Amino acid sequence: MTDKLPPNLLALFAPRPPLRWVPAPDFPPEQRKTHPITAVAEYLPALFAYKDNDGYQPTESWLQMRDRKKLEKKARQEKILNEAPLHYKPAEDPNIRGDPFKTLIVARLSYDANEHDLEKEFGRFGPIERIRIVTDTHAHEKPNKKKKPHRGYAFVVFEREKDMRGNTAIDFSQIFYLGSIGSASSMSLTRDLALKLADLFLPFPFLFPVEIKV
Repeated sequence: MTDKLPPNLLALFAPRPPLRWVPAPDFPPEQRKTHPITAVAEYLPALFAYKDNDGYQPTESWLQMRDRKKLEKKARQEKILNEAPLHYKPAEDPNIRGDPFKTLIVARLSYDANEHDLEKEFGRFGPIERIRIVTDTHAHEKPNKKKKPHRGYAFVVFEREKDMRGNTAIDFSQIFYLGSIGSASSMSLTRDLALKLADLFLPFPFLFPVEIKV
C-alpha cells in the first residue's frame, strides 16, 4: 500500500542505511583458544601448610555467645536452688538484732539519706535502739554495675513496741494484684480486703513487703 502514497510520505518510510562493518574484537568462538583449566588437588598441601602455620584463633560467634550465656544462667539458677537453702541460716545472721515487733522497715529510701537523717525523722516518735541502712556487701563482685551507697531501704528498731505500732500507717492504695504473666488484667484491692490485710499484717510490719509511710 505504500506504493500508493505520495512522494513526500514515501520519504518517511525509506529504509535506513546499512550498519558500518568493523572487524571483530575477538576471535570467533570456533577459533578461540584459552589456557587449559587444571585441578586444584596439587595445591592442597600448600593450603594445609599455610593453615597450620598462620596462627589463626577463631573467635566466638554471637550464636555461640548466646548459647553460652543461656547455659551459664541455667547453671547459676540450678546452683542457687540447690545450694542456697543449705547456706540460708537467718538465725545466725550477725546483722539481725532487736525484737522484730519493734522493727520498722523504711522503704524507697533516698540514696542521699544516712542514719542521722533517719534518727531525726523517726526519733520524734520514741527512743530508737538501732538504725541499720542495708548496703550491698557483694558490690565488689559486680564491676560493671553502678555503685550505690546503699540498697534503698533501712531498719529502725525502737525501744518500745508501742512507739513503732502507734505511729505507722500502711498505704494500701499502692497495692495491686497482678494476674499471670502475659495477662493484661489487674485489679486493685477493695477497701474491705485492704482493711483485712491491714489487720493481718500490721502486727508484723517486718513481714509486709510494701512501703510503710509515717
